[in-house]
Amino acid sequence: MFRPSYDPDLFFHWHKVETRFRDLDPLNHANNAVFNTYFEEARINFTQNIPDLMDSFKQGFAFVLVKCTIEYLKPIRYPATLLIGSSIKEIGNTSVDAIQAIFDSETKQLHGIAQTKGVWYDSKKQRPTRVPDVENLDKMILKFED
Repeated sequence: MFRPSYDPDLFFHWHKVETRFRDLDPLNHANNAVFNTYFEEARINFTQNIPDLMDSFKQGFAFVLVKCTIEYLKPIRYPATLLIGSSIKEIGNTSVDAIQAIFDSETKQLHGIAQTKGVWYDSKKQRPTRVPDVENLDKMILKFED
């Protein structure tokens, strides 16, 4: 899987997360399940910053997560401020593949990587539907060698 070094220009969207004491497991680092929560929070923030998607959300459309692959690289300790980079990897007719990375904001150390697939979903018809046109979509796509 892709293992990027920290570069503020690499990902289209960045989201900051503060670790919480409740995120810890018995080994005193963020539980693996919490990594998914951090990635989810960043994806939600990413989509909420795209006006074309926000308009569609108001009309009853949403992304439904259908796949998430996470590679856990280094433990996250408490307290920490995390930077989560998110970009689009590929767009299909009804799906969007995304790639994300969690970095420590101070050390810039890479802690984890996620690759996800979301399906654009029409909640009224209860089925996947075509991904809407999004302005400047090409700027959101991560250019990398996998």
